[in-house]
Amino acid sequence: MANADTIQVVVHWSPQAREVCQWRLSLPSGSTLDDALRACGLHEKLARDAGAALQFGIWAKARPLDTVLRDQDRVEVWRGLKVDPKEARRQRYRRSKERQP
Repeated sequence: MANADTIQVVVHWSPQAREVCQWRLSLPSGSTLDDALRACGLHEKLARDAGAALQFGIWAKARPLDTVLRDQDRVEVWRGLKVDPKEARRQRYRRSKERQP
């Protein structure tokens, strides 16, 4: 439970398809999105993978790293898409048609 000096946040990151990592953190009030990434060790991991196109957000809304967090925020790290979702559906549909007699 958070007191006036701390906030509770959850950080979610999916390094690859079908894999999700989650960290529950207790941070000092006034902490930023960047502070949360550092606290869970993700900041260093993302710095090593600098070539990855990543975006950051809070509750599914893109936010800059200097955004101040509030209690019970959900911090999210998004990977860039390799395939457009519409195109992926088209490809699956074509493959399913090829398998049918």
